[in-house]
Amino acid sequence: MSLLEVLVALAILVGIIGIVVPVLPGTLLVLAAVLVWTIQVGGATAWSVLAVATALLALGAVVKYAVPGRRLKDAGIPGSTLVVGGLLGVVGFFVVPVVGLLLGFVLGVYLAEHRRVGPALAWPSTKHALRAAGLSLLIELLAALAAAAVWVVGVVAT
Repeated sequence: MSLLEVLVALAILVGIIGIVVPVLPGTLLVLAAVLVWTIQVGGATAWSVLAVATALLALGAVVKYAVPGRRLKDAGIPGSTLVVGGLLGVVGFFVVPVVGLLLGFVLGVYLAEHRRVGPALAWPSTKHALRAAGLSLLIELLAALAAAAVWVVGVVAT
């Protein structure tokens, strides 16, 4: 395994971690790492790997919003609830690094739903929104892992 392949593998790993712990733009980092490898290696196989990885990551980006978004819409949870959760998540990240992002998001969603539907329905609605957010993360993670697997196949093939 060459130094380039080790560095690309590390960048892909950091990208995958960035999806789970949203501090880095994980999907973009995975794509950038595969792009760097493709440019350095060249050839039809490398460019094919980049095309397939890009398609998988793009599909994951579309599906990660479409499927959970439809579930939230069916449950009657507005997008503004997630915006409030996201804003408090950012605040929480700076108050309690890394963990505060999750805590702030949950608190923001709960407070928005508490205001919208009242205390009795706020927690069930918050759980539904959290499941949708988790599904979104899982879809993005699976797309990144699939792109990484395609890259590994490309490394073996070249």
